[in-house]
Amino acid sequence: MAVDRLDLDIGDREFVVLLGPSGCGKTTTLNMIAGLDEPTEGEISFDGRVVNMVPPHRRDVAMVFQSYALYPHKTVYDNIGFGLRMRKYPAAEIDRRVRDAADILKIADLLDRRPHQLSGGQRQRVALGRAMVRQPAAFLMDEPLSNLDAGLRVAMRAELKELHARMRTTFVYVTHDQAEALTLADRIVVMRDGIVQQVGNADEIYERPCNVFVASFLGTPRINLIAGTLVGEGDGVAFRNGWLALALPPAKAARLGGHVGKAVILGLRPEDVDERVASGDGAIRARVHFVMPIGSDQLVAFRADGQDIFFRVGKESRCRAGDDIALFVNTDRLHLFDGETSRSLL
Repeated sequence: MAVDRLDLDIGDREFVVLLGPSGCGKTTTLNMIAGLDEPTEGEISFDGRVVNMVPPHRRDVAMVFQSYALYPHKTVYDNIGFGLRMRKYPAAEIDRRVRDAADILKIADLLDRRPHQLSGGQRQRVALGRAMVRQPAAFLMDEPLSNLDAGLRVAMRAELKELHARMRTTFVYVTHDQAEALTLADRIVVMRDGIVQQVGNADEIYERPCNVFVASFLGTPRINLIAGTLVGEGDGVAFRNGWLALALPPAKAARLGGHVGKAVILGLRPEDVDERVASGDGAIRARVHFVMPIGSDQLVAFRADGQDIFFRVGKESRCRAGDDIALFVNTDRLHLFDGETSRSLL
């Protein structure tokens, strides 16, 4: 995937996650940092030194791949230390670094095993150890947890976060998994079709998405997107469509006064709809279409104009399909996007 007009500064010891759907240019960006792909224009620099023509083995970075790429006939010890032996480090130094990495990664008791004797999580730790012993200036990780089951992915996220804190080294991490990005990143770089859409920390990306794509890419379930129009209402502004009318709070109305009459897209996250409040501004009535238990919570959907609108309730809720319920929309947390450009109006 081509990457277009990428301008990104990554700070020392920062954990940056490149996030986006398959084919958006994440891995290409990572490969250019590593030196595996060459940019057709522009510069890549480390600590102010342009490295476009510097080969991968001299860039002082270590890559961790999705496939682990372990040598099946070598022990864990030999897999971790292989790169150091190729660089002709003294045997004592190799031994010290391998054992230190194994202790940190909790695989010291596995050093005599071979990859086929390991679980997926253990193989992932070996791949991390092989990168760690090089003590690189930066770790580059290309979807390293995608082959693990859901429970193990959650555990490994916590371990990666702890590893980053202990090593105090720059991490650049590629994923299409929003949960990984929100959990791990100091900053998230959201990409689409080779173009950076937004850069920010987890709160900035989630709470203040710059466009419809970013808003819809983060959040489970996805944000509800409802087409409508901004209308003047007395001294204020309201969102209206065929079934929904919401007066906007004064702070938002003041910023949107110049957009009255414009076609817009309302973004409403499921957690910002509450079934427990039945009256007042933002109250609507709906009939439950279906309910989906998701463990600690339930997702409830009602249908409007052929579209399912989701909201989240606690597991103690007793609403069932066919129930008529009153809902309250937290208008302070609404997102509004231009109907033509899809860019945020707030």
